[in-house]
Amino acid sequence: MFLDDIIIVLARPSEPGNAGAVCRAMKNMGLSRLRIAAAAFPAAGNDFAGPGGEKAIDLERLLARAIHARDIWENAEHFGTLEEALADCTVTIGTSRRRGRHRKANTLNPGELAGFLREKPGKAAIVFGNERTGLNREELELCNIASHIPVSPEFPSINLSHAVQIYAYEFYQAFAGSAVFPGAAPVPGQWVPMDAAEIDTLVKKISNSLEALGFYKYPGREEQERFLRDLIARAGLGLKEGRYFGNIIAKAGRLGNRQEK
Repeated sequence: MFLDDIIIVLARPSEPGNAGAVCRAMKNMGLSRLRIAAAAFPAAGNDFAGPGGEKAIDLERLLARAIHARDIWENAEHFGTLEEALADCTVTIGTSRRRGRHRKANTLNPGELAGFLREKPGKAAIVFGNERTGLNREELELCNIASHIPVSPEFPSINLSHAVQIYAYEFYQAFAGSAVFPGAAPVPGQWVPMDAAEIDTLVKKISNSLEALGFYKYPGREEQERFLRDLIARAGLGLKEGRYFGNIIAKAGRLGNRQEK
């Protein structure tokens, strides 16, 4: 993976000024790809919520916080939902300090995450939640890996742009010196891992095969689908490998039904 493959994703950001500061933090460390999902403010121009002059002031504040990183904001991609923003990514990382029964069991700190991604091909999305509430359970479930910044338990909350800066620094250190080939098409036989949409298709094929065998007589299919999706994303299976694996499970399902009959 190259530095150009790292995508910073802001989920439900509410403050334009924070988005501007994120742009600056990214450009400091050579990151250029920003995606905004379900923002509380419009995608571009001066059309911000607020009466009268507040519209222009909000955009001015955003660009003032971005300083010389205005191009990051102007080239940012905007999506209606987080799921849409992550659809073409190979692996997705949700940043959260919260743990729990319905959240990811394992988590990496920024340095560990940078080392992990350095050896992986494809595109990686690093997802940051709303400034006040962070990522909710549903948003974190869309991610394959959880990551956290080790902080003092006495005051664990970190400003959004500061959090992005910490991750961006670790990525820059881990990826320094690696070549970047923007837009380069893969050559025949090159390892190109499955993206999120392709992984979801494979997971559905596997779980449908298991269901045909009577595997889901009790609740648990949704949880196992999340497990399979995360596992396949971390493994970095190529599309051909994924299809082959899905066909193996499907064939096992057909043989099982035939023997039962």
